[in-house]
Amino acid sequence: MEEFLTVFGPGRVLGIEQILCAISACFVLTMSIATVYQWTYRGLSYSRSFVHTLVLGGLVSCMLIMAIGNNLARGLGILGTLAIIRFRTPIRDPRDIIFLFACLAIGIASGAAVFSVAIVGTILFCLAAVYLHWSPFASRREYEGLLRFIMPPDQPEAEEKIREVLRHCCSAYQLIAMREAVQGDVLEYSYQIRLIDPSYQTDLLEGLHGIEEVSDTNLLMQRSTVEI
Repeated sequence: MEEFLTVFGPGRVLGIEQILCAISACFVLTMSIATVYQWTYRGLSYSRSFVHTLVLGGLVSCMLIMAIGNNLARGLGILGTLAIIRFRTPIRDPRDIIFLFACLAIGIASGAAVFSVAIVGTILFCLAAVYLHWSPFASRREYEGLLRFIMPPDQPEAEEKIREVLRHCCSAYQLIAMREAVQGDVLEYSYQIRLIDPSYQTDLLEGLHGIEEVSDTNLLMQRSTVEI
């Protein structure tokens, strides 16, 4: 009977000092993660409301954990209530989801009064995020781009000159599309390229401009946050 009351009976009552301490710690730690998120953000559509969500989401999870305490029935009730709620806001970048989960984890740890886990976890998470932001780890597309130009069909000499320019400036290149343009009088070529160095952009364009048969040359360099 005592075990039944412990699990399903009233949860432990927290004092005002404990509640303020948990929420304050959660606020400071989630603000730290939100600040690191701002520093390391590389996307094009920055959302101020998402940064606020990081902090507020941590506070909400902290309050939920304090409200549940060690009461199983209360936890099942809150779980069922949250399962009804559906959030339809799309989060396109998986990195944003990880930052949101990190803030929720801090709120859970703070609400459970496991402050050592919350503090150490926040420090290590922020250090890892800053390191990955500044290090070249997993960056294979820094010098990649999309090259387009127009050339009349059946020009073997011009094609050989184009390949020479590409071999000189690019570590890798691949023809990904070729279509007719101007009512079939010319062909539009699209190459995905990887430059040896960013300084070769000028050499590549100048080399193609020096070929008489080539016209309307365009080079679109890829950003690290955009997939071609």
